[in-house]
Amino acid sequence: MDIGKKVDMLVCSNNKQAYNVLKELLEISQQCNDLYPYFDTFVEMMNNKDNSYIRTRGLRLIAYNSKWDINNQVNSIIEEWLKHIEEEKPITARQCIKDTVIIAKNKPELIEIILEKLEKMNVIYDDSMQSLIYKDRQKAIRQIRQYTC
Repeated sequence: MDIGKKVDMLVCSNNKQAYNVLKELLEISQQCNDLYPYFDTFVEMMNNKDNSYIRTRGLRLIAYNSKWDINNQVNSIIEEWLKHIEEEKPITARQCIKDTVIIAKNKPELIEIILEKLEKMNVIYDDSMQSLIYKDRQKAIRQIRQYTC
């Protein structure tokens, strides 16, 4: 199956199938820039109003493809991307927080804005998720600060 068809499958209603495709595409994104031409599709997914799974897939692929971002597309949408660290769905927020580290590593010019957003983050989740998100946030901040030394 070609990459375009796999990208299309990221928005299918079968979440298990879409997740398996996502794992495969993240692996590809670590190795080469074959998915970078689909950047606009990932931005559309990130902005999906109805499905947090689709948003998460788009956010993750944007982060993983920041490595190949020769056109500074990540830079132009970083504010929008970072809004998702305070996503209403805590699972999406946690994944986004963890992926800030990937963007910071690949786009050092964005470290300051990423750290600022993480440090100012102030959203309240249910008790069980609140401490997990706090720990994720602290870990991401620690890891990103290592890139500034």
